[in-house]
Amino acid sequence: MVLLHVLFEHAVGYALLALKEVEEISLLLPQVEECVLNLGKFHNIVRLVAFCPFSSSQVALENANAVSEGIVHEDLRLLLETHLPSKKKKVLLGVGDPKIGAAIQEELGYNCQTGGVIAEILRGVRLHFHNLVKGLTDLSACKAQLGLGHSYSRAKVKFNVNRVDNMIIQSISLLDQLDKDINTFSMRVREWYGYHFPELVKIINDNATYCQLAQFIGNRRELNEEKLEKLEELTMDGAKAKAILDASRSSMGMDISAIDLINIESFSSRVVSLSEYRQSLHTYLRSKMSQVAPSLSALIGEAVGARLIAHAGSLTNLAKYPASTVQILGAEKALFRALKTRGNTPKYGLIFHSTFIGRAAAKNKGRISRYLANKCSIASRIDCFSEVPTSVFGEKLREQVEERLSFYETGEIPRKNLDVMKEAVVQAEEAAAEITRKLEKQEKKRLKKEKKRLAALAALASSENGSTPEEHEETQEKPKKKKQKLQEAPQENGMDDPSVSVSKPKKKKSFSKEELVSSDLEETAGGSISPPKRKKSLPKEETASEPEEAARSVPKKKRKFSSKEEPVSSGSEEAAASKGSAKKKKKLQRAPQED
Repeated sequence: MVLLHVLFEHAVGYALLALKEVEEISLLLPQVEECVLNLGKFHNIVRLVAFCPFSSSQVALENANAVSEGIVHEDLRLLLETHLPSKKKKVLLGVGDPKIGAAIQEELGYNCQTGGVIAEILRGVRLHFHNLVKGLTDLSACKAQLGLGHSYSRAKVKFNVNRVDNMIIQSISLLDQLDKDINTFSMRVREWYGYHFPELVKIINDNATYCQLAQFIGNRRELNEEKLEKLEELTMDGAKAKAILDASRSSMGMDISAIDLINIESFSSRVVSLSEYRQSLHTYLRSKMSQVAPSLSALIGEAVGARLIAHAGSLTNLAKYPASTVQILGAEKALFRALKTRGNTPKYGLIFHSTFIGRAAAKNKGRISRYLANKCSIASRIDCFSEVPTSVFGEKLREQVEERLSFYETGEIPRKNLDVMKEAVVQAEEAAAEITRKLEKQEKKRLKKEKKRLAALAALASSENGSTPEEHEETQEKPKKKKQKLQEAPQENGMDDPSVSVSKPKKKKSFSKEELVSSDLEETAGGSISPPKRKKSLPKEETASEPEEAARSVPKKKRKFSSKEEPVSSGSEEAAASKGSAKKKKKLQRAPQED
């Protein structure tokens, strides 16, 4: 019995499900449709075998791209090889996409099935997936689907901004629309201003020039010799300017009010601005075509090449078309009408607007259009798939078309295609090397500017945080001057007391036993240094710590005097004690003398 498994791709991971009762399911299709909506019944026929979640959104995007392109990803391969039975002949794998099914069958050897019951089972799995996988909620599954959908769309839309054919499609469409609108508006201006100055229509044929003149002239009765120079500038023809001046003097037009003239002039200015914008748009289209499709624009022109790209949908689609399709691109109605009526099929479509077909004789129009379509197909493929855009191939292909056109007229044999392409390859390599050299120079300049900018920012940050070396020396000299001033101030006031000082208080001194004994003797002897003066000379911190030190030293004194009260132990100890007391007395006698 064949084991039927179903592979389900979700935004959170791959799921492999096994189906029970395969024979009944394959036979009873309506019952399966009813079981899909009921979760309990659906659990009876489907069980989850394995679930492989994606570790990150980037991995999910990679797997989605692989599935859409019909490529078996390593995660999918690992899941199938791990959890499917080893006997591949007894396994039938159901998949939703025939492309990925064919890839699995080719690479892994599992028989794959799509459609029918598999589609219904996958519909049920999609409906109850959050119940089949533990820990997955409906909300989290929806969020994962939304996030993957956004990232997948962004990845599909990513392209090189310098080689975007969408802008060409929009530009050529807008250019065609502007041509129609400018013609319509110009006819309106001609008809409106023709009531006042009907002779101007016959003198000036160009629509933009007519609108400029209508805006400049205004009331024809005010036109005089002083405005003749300006008329020559607008018409770029002295004879036409003189004819306009003569016609204004003998015109048969009706008089016009000031308010009507204001409206005509404002509308004429709008038409003039539209024509100026049309010229700037044409310049923009030429620059974009030189970046995106330089070979095609060099061969057939910017406008015709842009119309071919727009009609095909993109440059990639145009590159996929054969030369026969490029030849009749834009003449689909005539082609199907000819096929329906069994008449002659069209020889050319959009490429008819090229100058080559117009220059060819009537009997050679079909042949030159076929040859030109062949070269256009080659040029579009070169532009689409070349890394460095260059117009060398387009120029060489144009030379070939010129040679073929002269061959039809004079019989001169053109060069071989192989020789021309060899020359083009050599020139293209040189041009590519030059372009890469320029790009490298631009990149070096950009890096230098970036380094300079970072260095300036670092210097600015250091100046804001810390001062310069000169400022630092000044800040060091200022405290010294302050100290000198504070030391000179007490001398001027006549205060010689050394106890008053500007310096910071010193650290606490730890007095020894000998110093404490000498201080007691000085108190009894009534020495020159009195205790109050000693207290003044000490800082406040030392005076506050004296009681603590006295309290600590009292027990030491008691210990010292208590040793004298102890009973006499031995003669050696008494001799050592007498020697120590004699040395102490000598020291105490020297101390007052030094003071």
